[in-house]
Amino acid sequence: MAQKTRVLLVGETWFVLRMHIKGFDMVPLGGYEDFGACFVDALKQFDDIEIVHMPNHIALTSFPRTKEELGEFDVVILSDCGKNTLQLYPELFSVPMGPDRLDVIKEFVSDGGGFIMAGGWNSFQGMRNIPGYHDTVIEEILPVEIKSCDDRIEKPQGIIPQIVMADHPIFDGIPNSWPMFLGYNGVKAKSEGDVLAKFGEDPFIAVREFNKGRTMAFTSDLSKHWGTALVEWEAYGKFWRNCAKWLAKHV
Repeated sequence: MAQKTRVLLVGETWFVLRMHIKGFDMVPLGGYEDFGACFVDALKQFDDIEIVHMPNHIALTSFPRTKEELGEFDVVILSDCGKNTLQLYPELFSVPMGPDRLDVIKEFVSDGGGFIMAGGWNSFQGMRNIPGYHDTVIEEILPVEIKSCDDRIEKPQGIIPQIVMADHPIFDGIPNSWPMFLGYNGVKAKSEGDVLAKFGEDPFIAVREFNKGRTMAFTSDLSKHWGTALVEWEAYGKFWRNCAKWLAKHV
């Protein structure tokens, strides 16, 4: 039996407040969006993958506070989850609040864990600098440098990535023709890593070894909206399975 790889996806959710104005009357409507569902469903089809999804509002209170707790997983993915969700706690006026959970991720990777940051408006430096991962330990462990400004690069006309290291294990059994993306986070490759795919001259997929672990930057969305066509791609699930297996050193 193939070795099971445990994956923790953090983020890809938000609450919505809409205000409908109908003449004199205003009607507030609430809602909840979960864009991680397609990713979870795609990986559930593989018997050697165990996927757990932690929404943003749950991560705020329940993301592991020690490397031992995080060590229950082989791979951790942050996707549209800003640093405040992991560094801050609901108990804002407690001193100390608790451990810096970005440091916990670094310790997890140093001890052999796998880590992915996936792109989006609330990833890397993101929209209006709100995600804010520049100059953090997350930037330290990634194979890319994160800008200090809003790093979104919108491509409403669509852009197709170029694979530059097609023999890498994450591309095993994956078609050479990729779907279009609607944008990505602009980052700069570090010399310590390898760029596996590009958007023009900008990294799309980059990987590196960090102490005993491995990390990956996937600079576009793993879900909608930049990745709207990606989630419909025939190789979507297999590609992410390959990534999880390689990052966990299970291949």
